[in-house]
Amino acid sequence: MISLPAHVARRTFLRNSGLSLGSMALTSLLAGQSRAAQDATGPHWNGVLNPPHFEPRAKRIIWLYMAGGMTHIDTFDNKPKLTELNGQEMPDSVTKGQQIAQLQGQKLNCFAPQHPFKQWGQSGQSIAEIWPMLGEKCADDLCIVRSLHTDAINHDPAHTFMNTGTMTAGRPAMGSWLLYGLGAESESLPGFVVMVSTGGFGQKQPIAARQWHSGFLPGQFQGVEFRGTGDPVLYVGNPKGVTRQQQRDVVDAIQRLNGIADNRYHDPEIATRISQYELAFRMQSSVPDLMDVSKEPDHIFDLYGTKGGDGSFASNCLLARRLAERGTRFIQLYHRDWDHHGSVKEHSAGSAKEVDQGVAALITDLKQRDMLKDTIIVFGSEFGRTPMAQGNGRDHHLAGFTMWFAGGGFKPGYSYGATDELGYHAVENRVSVHDVHATLLHQMGIDHARFTYKFQGLDSKLTGVEEANVVQELLA
Repeated sequence: MISLPAHVARRTFLRNSGLSLGSMALTSLLAGQSRAAQDATGPHWNGVLNPPHFEPRAKRIIWLYMAGGMTHIDTFDNKPKLTELNGQEMPDSVTKGQQIAQLQGQKLNCFAPQHPFKQWGQSGQSIAEIWPMLGEKCADDLCIVRSLHTDAINHDPAHTFMNTGTMTAGRPAMGSWLLYGLGAESESLPGFVVMVSTGGFGQKQPIAARQWHSGFLPGQFQGVEFRGTGDPVLYVGNPKGVTRQQQRDVVDAIQRLNGIADNRYHDPEIATRISQYELAFRMQSSVPDLMDVSKEPDHIFDLYGTKGGDGSFASNCLLARRLAERGTRFIQLYHRDWDHHGSVKEHSAGSAKEVDQGVAALITDLKQRDMLKDTIIVFGSEFGRTPMAQGNGRDHHLAGFTMWFAGGGFKPGYSYGATDELGYHAVENRVSVHDVHATLLHQMGIDHARFTYKFQGLDSKLTGVEEANVVQELLA
């Protein structure tokens, strides 16, 4: 029998013992998480969903992100009624009580589509004439959804919502979720790569690096930004006078020290650091090979309209194809030129010209390599722009906008959903951002409702707590 010191009261003993038992339980839990994180950051991570929930239709996603809010009315959603009412006051029945950004409290006048539309391809897709290459070469590959809506009306929270499924900063990006769930096919390149381009039209939309952060997932799964000019990754090369073997010796020594620390502290980020040192070492060979496009044939340069290395959107599209060939799971290309509060006619035409050839070339190139069938291309913005005029531009708009998809099991030459006759509200077959995420995950072999990660006591998931649906009508 154990005798207790006389000065320890019964309540004190119970309180302290409860704390000790709680600490033991917490330590055990954290150790388990650390072991899981260490498994997640091994030499080659194969994903927690191995195998996936069901047979995937696609292996990778290339997301072409038109940052700033592409105007759906001037690009992919023709509204003849808006032309008829051009300059007249927007019906109060459409706008009353609606969330409006900079036009709040101002007179709201209808503003006609600024570019003519035509029917393209055998499918007769309705696309503005500012997309000649996309329309001529790829209309029959596109699955256009004209009934998107989102929850955020300003750029940064709308980017965050589109990327992470929530407007709350600090959650994992979709690319991080995919990399965590399915793993990477390449051992020498990141599984989630981001590239950013800009041009000469519109306000330059700032893109924060937290848009590709891993959030509460281990740090290994965050995206890696590649620069379009110069060294794609800073400090990836060895200093002068340092051989590859010497660098290998340094990395091995650091790994041994990190291993000692990991065994002592069971910190998931130490395990991440171990794996990332190894990946960085391998990237010293793989990245220069990726960026060396000199062996690409002339007809590929002609197709993309660039010889690469110039930082343009088209150059990044060429690199996206090369990354896809080498096993990168999620590739995101931002083009920052779509914030058109003024001069929307000139700027939408200019921004479209900056990306038209690159998009068409990427689809064509993947098709001729028989890769489009298992690659999903996503094209769209964080929101649309108003059917009302903001001077000669358009304001932010969340109630209805357009995205399109190609490849990876999406129906080709297909249109789905609609906004009202003025392009304001998504009214037919409405599609939410969470529906987009659920559908993309489905094509990658993942049931979005079962794909969760325990965070702060909750089973968190990309598609949030609200209802999300796989849009089966979009799938071939």
